[in-house]
Amino acid sequence: MSQTVTAAYDNEDAARNAVDELISDGFDQEKVFLDKETIQVKVMVPDSGQREAEEILKRHTPKDIWSRPVQ
Repeated sequence: MSQTVTAAYDNEDAARNAVDELISDGFDQEKVFLDKETIQVKVMVPDSGQREAEEILKRHTPKDIWSRPVQ
């Protein structure tokens, strides 16, 4: 199964840095999204990658972070 891990940030720079780190750590660029309007980063990962994605997102001090199963 897969998860969508989402993190909400206070500013776009922090969100952009999180995206850059996810991609540089090997997450598929096509599965990492930055919503500039809501300043949220979303990454689709297999269950086994959820913890690593959350750790990377947390390094950039999100306001909130959550995950949901991909349907």
